[in-house]
Amino acid sequence: MNEHNDSIQLRSNEELTNFRKKHFLPTAGFYHKEPIQLVKAQDTYVWDSEGKRYLDAIGGIVCISAGHNHPKIKKALIEAIESDAIQHTSLLYLNQAPIETAERLLEEAPYGMDKVSFTNSGSEANELAIMAARHATGETMVVNVRHSYHGGTSAALASCGHSIWRFKGQPVTGVTSALEPYCYRCPFKQKPDSCDLECAKNVETTIQNSTHGKIAAFILEPVMGVGGFITPPDDYFREVARIVHSYGGKYISDEVQTGAGRGGSDLLLTKTLDIDADMVTMAKGLGNGAPVGAVLMKSEVAETMTGKTYFNTFAGDPLQMIQSKLTLEIIKEEQLVENARAMGDLLKDGFSQLQKKHPLIGDVRGRGLLLGIELVKDPQTKEPASDEALRLMDLCKDKGLLVGKGGQFGNVFRIAPPLTINREQVNFILETLDQSLSELSDAYTP
Repeated sequence: MNEHNDSIQLRSNEELTNFRKKHFLPTAGFYHKEPIQLVKAQDTYVWDSEGKRYLDAIGGIVCISAGHNHPKIKKALIEAIESDAIQHTSLLYLNQAPIETAERLLEEAPYGMDKVSFTNSGSEANELAIMAARHATGETMVVNVRHSYHGGTSAALASCGHSIWRFKGQPVTGVTSALEPYCYRCPFKQKPDSCDLECAKNVETTIQNSTHGKIAAFILEPVMGVGGFITPPDDYFREVARIVHSYGGKYISDEVQTGAGRGGSDLLLTKTLDIDADMVTMAKGLGNGAPVGAVLMKSEVAETMTGKTYFNTFAGDPLQMIQSKLTLEIIKEEQLVENARAMGDLLKDGFSQLQKKHPLIGDVRGRGLLLGIELVKDPQTKEPASDEALRLMDLCKDKGLLVGKGGQFGNVFRIAPPLTINREQVNFILETLDQSLSELSDAYTP
C-alpha cells in the first residue's frame, strides 16, 4: 500500500464501483475494463490504491498544466487556509485575488480583449460567451462545427456534434452546424495539398442556407478536443472569422482545452493563429485542476451588457483565484509553453515513426501537448478501430501509462500530459505505446 494511504482506510475498487452503479447517474463510464482508484499525485505521476505509479498522459482530462500538486501552489493554499483567508466572497465584495488573476490573463490576451469574467467551468464560460453574443447582436443563431464539443450546459450542449452527448429533451433551436475541418476524414474528399479550404467556405454556405442571413456567433476550438484533437488548417481560422463578421456574428474561440499554454506557442492559440475572435473562453489548465473558467471579451461586446445583471455565486472565489494566478505564473516562470512545444514535437515525431511501423495508426495530429492518434482497422478504408482503442488503453495502463480517448467512435488516443513532462517521460510514452501496439497486433493476428 502506498505510504500516503497508511492512515486512510480505503474502500475497495469493487465497493466504489458498486456504489456508483447503484447511486450515481448511469451516464459516466470508466476508461478501463478494470477501473483503478487514483489516490495520490505529484507532477506528471499519479498513484492508485495499490501503490502503483502511472505517468498521467491525459493530464487529469487535459486539466493539469503546471503539474499535479505543484509545491508553489500547495504552499500558497496552505498559507491561505492557515491564516483564515476568506474562502468565499463572490464578486459582490472586493478581493485582491481575482484582480491579480485577471491582470495576468490580460497580459496574455489577444489584441483588443480587455474584459474578463470568471466562471467555474468551461461549460459556463461558453454559456456566457454565447449569451453575450446573442445579446450584443440581437440575433439568436449560433453556428458550430460537426464533431465539436463545448460543454454540458444548455446552449453549449446544443452546439455539440456528437450524438452520444446529446439527450432527447435537449433543445437545439437557434443553432446550425457547418461541416468539420477534419483533414483526415475530409467531408469534401480533399487532401491537404489540394485543399481550397472548402471547409471554411462551407461556413458561409451554412449561414446562407440555414439562417436568415445574420447570426449571433460562431464557436470553435482551435484544436477540437472531444472530437479527437481534430486540427484545422491555419488558414481556416482567418477565413472563417472574416465570413462570421461579414454576417454580423461574433467569433467565440473555445480554448477550454487548448488554452493555458498547452498549444505550445502562446498562452492562447487564438493569439498564435491570429484569430480575429471577439471572445475567448478558458478553463481546465487555467486552474491546474481547480474548478475555474474564464471569458476574455472585447469591450464592444461587453458594453452591450450594461444595465443587465450577470452573477455567478462561486466565480472569482479567492482560493481558486490564488491557484489560477500561480498556475499562470508557473507556466511563465518555468517556460512551460516552450516545453510544451519541444516535448510535443518529440512526441508527434515519435508517433509518426510508430505510424510507419503499426498500420493501426491512421493519423497523427495536434499542436503542442494536445496530440491525437487515430486508430483504424484498415489504413485504406479508415474503419474506426474502437474496440482496439479500448484494449490498447488497458495494455498501456498495465505498463504504467494513462492516456485518454475521444472522437466520434472513441477510436482516437488523446495525449495531453502536464506541461512539465520531460524527455525521459516522452521516451517512456513512445516505448510503452510501441510495445502495446505490438502486443495488440499479435493478439489480433490469426
